[in-house]
Amino acid sequence: MRAFLFPGQGSQAVGMGAALAAASTAARETLQEVDDALEQRLSKLMAEGPERDLTLTENAQPAIMANAIATLRVLEREGGVRLADKADYVAGHSLGEYSALCAAEGFDLATTARLLKLRGQAMQAAVPVGVGAMAALLGIDFETAQAIVEEAAEDEVCEAANDNGGGQVVVSGHVAAVERAMEIAKARGAKRALLLPVSAPFHCALMAPAADAMEAALATAPLRAPLVPVYANVTAAPVADADTIRRLLVEQVTGTVRWRESVAAMFAAGVTEFVEFGGKVLTPMVKRIAPEAKTTSIVTMADVEALAATL
Repeated sequence: MRAFLFPGQGSQAVGMGAALAAASTAARETLQEVDDALEQRLSKLMAEGPERDLTLTENAQPAIMANAIATLRVLEREGGVRLADKADYVAGHSLGEYSALCAAEGFDLATTARLLKLRGQAMQAAVPVGVGAMAALLGIDFETAQAIVEEAAEDEVCEAANDNGGGQVVVSGHVAAVERAMEIAKARGAKRALLLPVSAPFHCALMAPAADAMEAALATAPLRAPLVPVYANVTAAPVADADTIRRLLVEQVTGTVRWRESVAAMFAAGVTEFVEFGGKVLTPMVKRIAPEAKTTSIVTMADVEALAATL
């Protein structure tokens, strides 16, 4: 069995998608469709920067999705591969869940782009700059991280945001609470605890205003049952019902990204091959969680051609 995976924020880089677009009509058309949906030259920003603008959450989220879907569409159109025939599940890390749903034709591309633009704007606006922070705690398991954030919170917000597996847990909340969590983690034997260069504290209760914004947007966004089930971040379980997907995407804004559990559940369900589109971020995580699984990252035209030859 095989799962197609889609990366989350932090995987953006100036130049992303440019070489693929130069080599493939399918990639160019995908990026142009996103540009048209957003009424923005996002593809130019992806190709040329500046990096500070690409890194802005409202740009990074649709850009990462556009790049991932472009690689998939090249595989589909030029490699003659249908997702429904070659993937048993799809999954994505945070915003990557939207990419996964787009890949499986739950959302169309234009809708996905507009939702992610709004999601990025709403997440950025939810918390004033300087109020929140995120930190990676390395070398501790999720249960230990949960105990750490509970102790660190005191009268503020501090929560486990991402359970990435391999002893990597990202925590999110008020700056002081996150800093307390880092110190507690070090005292409890964490190998490292480092602040992340993010513009807002994602996946914690401080994102409640963004969850409200996404609930309103998702209520009217056209969504069909995906071609294959998507493993939801907040449940680490497959889902194919459109109404349930809407609800889980709202919960995802403030909820923990249960990536370790998702990969472990897919592997337990029989998935032995994981293919990441548009990045090389998730495959190392998968290898730490399910070392016996086969992993492949698809970024370049050569990657697409090599995968098409094996599917």
